[in-house]
Amino acid sequence: MSLLANTVGVAAALCSMTSFGPQIVKIWRERDASSVSLRMYIVTVTGFSLWIAYGVLIGSWPVAGSNIVCLLLSATILALKWRFSRRR
Repeated sequence: MSLLANTVGVAAALCSMTSFGPQIVKIWRERDASSVSLRMYIVTVTGFSLWIAYGVLIGSWPVAGSNIVCLLLSATILALKWRFSRRR
């Protein structure tokens, strides 16, 4: 694989993985996840699960690995949504 393709792949993975950070911090600080769409994150978690399966099936551990991290982060948001919505 070319250096350019690897660079683009790494940049994409880093953007995907870090994109969940601000949302997690905001929810945690405010103790409020009411503005988070439950349906959207269920679809997101499902999508990352499928990307992991795809990465495993084609033997691409970078695809599987980056999507495992994204799955964990998006599942964290779902867990926080559940945790803070139960308090109301």
